[in-house]
Amino acid sequence: QVQLVESGGGLVQDGGSLRLSCAASVATFSTYAVGWFRQAPENQREFAAAITRTGGNTQYSDSVKGRFTISRDNAKNTVYLQMNSLKPEDTANYYCAAVYARNDFYMPMSRTEYDYWGQGTQVTVSS
Repeated sequence: QVQLVESGGGLVQDGGSLRLSCAASVATFSTYAVGWFRQAPENQREFAAAITRTGGNTQYSDSVKGRFTISRDNAKNTVYLQMNSLKPEDTANYYCAAVYARNDFYMPMSRTEYDYWGQGTQVTVSS
């Protein structure tokens, strides 16, 4: 079992920045790929960013590419999502998710590929 806890959400103005953290309670954190997903009310949970188990590669949705950066510190069992130039349409509950990776390239974008999920942290961007 992998437990994930998100933090860092809050209220920010249009154009502002936030850094989200995802802390994992697993001894072999470096064997898990991690993704960030977001869900606004009445919307489906959508992919935002993903990172390979070593942090050697990343992937972003078109809607956040160039503004968000995913990174990880395996020594701290933590994945981050740096969010810059935030827009009101970024308002959502943000979830981190993890899945065991058998290689250094696995980095799924589909929520169905992830086995473990955090409880979410709310990000609200005011106009």
